Amino acid sequence: MHRWLLYVLLLTLGGCQSNSLLRDYDPGRDYSAYRSWQWHDTPLTYRPDDPRLRSDLTEQRIRDAIAGQLEQRGLRQAPDGAQADLRVQVSVMLDTRQQELRSLSGGYWGNPWYGPVFQEVRTIDYQVRTLQIDLYDGKDGRLIWRAAREDAPDSGADHPARRSAAIQRSVAEMLQYFPPH
Repeated sequence: MHRWLLYVLLLTLGGCQSNSLLRDYDPGRDYSAYRSWQWHDTPLTYRPDDPRLRSDLTEQRIRDAIAGQLEQRGLRQAPDGAQADLRVQVSVMLDTRQQELRSLSGGYWGNPWYGPVFQEVRTIDYQVRTLQIDLYDGKDGRLIWRAAREDAPDSGADHPARRSAAIQRSVAEMLQYFPPH
């Protein structure tokens, strides 16, 4: 019985930490007109503004990954002081969420018809990290495209090369359908 509960618990926790990717964009824009980009006035924001979340190393990896992906899509980074067609802003967020797990036990040999049945409810807290990329029109300042990806913090990236590869993969998946067709 305990193995079964452990198995259910592991499957449920695995569901808590699944990656999700959301994209949204303004369909009324002519994306072929965008040729250059630059970083927003505040290129990276953090929520919460916690020194454990903020890292110059991670910030540089994110910047490099986005610059590389935009370059592959034909967008060039505008020189300093020049007006770009797009402005890029990235947000890194860490949220705590809860999930409720319920299990039934009791009865004679697991049969609820023979004896009392007990229900146990457990609440599990877990953290979700979100990386969000926002692209703003350089002329009117309006948001034209957004992608957000959720995953579990420290999801297997225990070495700088693995961290870089994980960020590269995430950004590539997020920008895979930019510009929208």
